[in-house]
Amino acid sequence: MTTHQTTGFTIEPYPGLPLTVRDVGAGRPVLVLHGGGGPASVTDLVDHFAATSRVLAPTHPGWEDTPRPEWFSDVGDLVETYLDLLDDDRDLRDVLVVGASFGGWIAAEMTVRDRARRIGGLVIMGAFGPHVEGHELRFPTAPPGPPGPPPGQGSGAPEPASASASAPASAPRRGPSAPRRGPSPAALQALVAYAGPTRSDPKLLHRLARVSVPALAVWGEQDTVVPPDFGRAYAAAIPGARFELIPGAGHIPTREAPEATFAAIDAFSAAIPR
Repeated sequence: MTTHQTTGFTIEPYPGLPLTVRDVGAGRPVLVLHGGGGPASVTDLVDHFAATSRVLAPTHPGWEDTPRPEWFSDVGDLVETYLDLLDDDRDLRDVLVVGASFGGWIAAEMTVRDRARRIGGLVIMGAFGPHVEGHELRFPTAPPGPPGPPPGQGSGAPEPASASASAPASAPRRGPSAPRRGPSPAALQALVAYAGPTRSDPKLLHRLARVSVPALAVWGEQDTVVPPDFGRAYAAAIPGARFELIPGAGHIPTREAPEATFAAIDAFSAAIPR
């Protein structure tokens, strides 16, 4: 069942699992996948592509107060759902898939499993997922307070192992107007369920050798959340992939160095054969 809205639609890929998708713009299809910070964390990407492309931007089940059944609990569930979105429901081809942070992991796995050849290109930005020696990722907790991006690095991503994984019990509560650092409690619960106990897939880099579409890994040079070594690992694993390091940017380079980041993405996208 599909319910159309002014700028999107809702489908029900499984009983009891509604999937809300923002649908804006016209032209070549682009699928934008958000990270732990939710749909707001990729608004700049959606707006940028919508000027020349048709953009689909789903909300992962568990974010924005959307339901997530207990059984819907790993990256593969999201991957198959979004491949079905491109296939059965939209019948789209030559899709550019763009994933940020956790969304990058989903996007990369989609290109591995794309048997119908719907995907024409891949862009990942600040993405975790692979096991990279020397980098153990932890997720932040969600301290009290209304939703809002953390200062500096953006929101909704895992923290490096050196960072505290939880707030001290004696930490003062934030006032009602203070922004909350990281995902909401429900979003964090969903993120932990999807990513699993290791926050990585040790087989992912091996599977990426099967990717046959052009791919770009674009990373902030100062990303301390998911360090550039992850981008280099992705690029080395995907045949012919490019790695672009954005000077002066952190975990969300489209916010912190938008001109350089979008220039790299646009140049890559324009070079993909149609």
